[in-house]
Amino acid sequence: MGAAFSRAAGASLSHGNRVEPLMDGRAHFQAWLAAIQKARSSIVLENYIVRDDEIGQAFLGALVQAARSGIEVRVICDWLGCLGASGRRFWQPLVLAGGQIRVYNPPQWGKALQWISRDHRKVLVVDGELGFLSGVCISAKWLGDPSRSVTPWRDTGVSLRGPVVTELLRAFAQSWQQTGGVLPPSLAARLDPEAPPCAGAGNMAVRLIATQPATATMFRVDQLIAAIARRSLWITDAYFVGVAPYVQALAAAARDGVDVRLLVPGSSDIPVVASLSRAGYRPLLQAGVRVFEWNGSMLHAKTAVADGQWARVGSSNLNIASWLNNQEIDLAVEDPGFARQMEDQYLRDLEQATEIVLARRHRRSTVQTQGARPPRPHHAGGSSGRAAASAIRLANTVGAVIINRRVLDDQSSLPALAGIGSLLLTAAIAIYRPAVLAWPCAALALWVALNMAIAQWRRHRKPR
Repeated sequence: MGAAFSRAAGASLSHGNRVEPLMDGRAHFQAWLAAIQKARSSIVLENYIVRDDEIGQAFLGALVQAARSGIEVRVICDWLGCLGASGRRFWQPLVLAGGQIRVYNPPQWGKALQWISRDHRKVLVVDGELGFLSGVCISAKWLGDPSRSVTPWRDTGVSLRGPVVTELLRAFAQSWQQTGGVLPPSLAARLDPEAPPCAGAGNMAVRLIATQPATATMFRVDQLIAAIARRSLWITDAYFVGVAPYVQALAAAARDGVDVRLLVPGSSDIPVVASLSRAGYRPLLQAGVRVFEWNGSMLHAKTAVADGQWARVGSSNLNIASWLNNQEIDLAVEDPGFARQMEDQYLRDLEQATEIVLARRHRRSTVQTQGARPPRPHHAGGSSGRAAASAIRLANTVGAVIINRRVLDDQSSLPALAGIGSLLLTAAIAIYRPAVLAWPCAALALWVALNMAIAQWRRHRKPR
């Protein structure tokens, strides 16, 4: 089985590591800033969003101070993630202090659609010895807003010591070179195959899965875990969009008696994704997968724990963007102690979540054969009119507050209705205001044509 994991993940097992979980933004920011302030030689930071707010300013100040002290500071941020969040003016103090900044994949001539790929990683490595990997971005959003009664975001990450930190540094170096940066001698020396790796700091076996666009590495891993789980598979995801192959894998596991649970946000910072998630609940529920919605402001964690033996933490979401389009980074931990910690946290999270259940008429007999799974309450289905339907929805809402369960509303038609409305609107615009559609189409065609021409010209200029 170890060979199967290695082939699916494209990563070998690293032994002798110490992994400690970090929960939520405040714990992350405190640990990250403390590590930066204690740095002796180098700091590398890679994050999808660095926002110009009180948290971003705190990190900028710590990095500037480190750079002024002679510490090598290198930062990679994503062009789209930081668009409107932080810009050249924000980073200027760090550049003046001697730090280096690279931006991942901004639009470029000759690359018409390549800018779509994003660097979604969240990584920090200090002195090549202490590493962090997470789903947390550098933004005050993760702390919530008490003045508006917005609770902190729920998120998960880890701190790392041991040989895996060298692999984390290697992943950063790959991103640095992709953005046009040149590896300095100090970083190249650490990554030399003959250089001694970081000393063992614990007894955990882990795999660092640093994915590239168009490779589907994490998709293969997620499919493999769904296929081999025997007792339990508990998943938390911020932007779940159930593509058919993965939904079928989860459904097959549930029908085979595996306790499959999915925890997703109840309210999302990207509402359209929440709608798409809910549209995919029914086939999961019918197969016996238990689905929960987080009751707080935002659930941003991306984790999984299987059979009390294996756990995953990182930046990858369960959707096409993460599986095929983005640079992501995740840690797979094969350690019962860490898996137990993740299971305990999962159960604590479920205390602040509402379970989504099917009305009795939509259930299948397979739901009744899920081993020791707790029994689910029966809910009456159907109505004799609008008043009865409204009463049922009200009862579901009240019941969700009392017993933390809610009957699944018939939301599968919402995306279809939205699509129909969009097509009708587009047709009306095309008939009555054709220029409104023609100009954007012309601009897009011109952009693609110019970039294809530039790319072709560059290929012909290269020496044979």
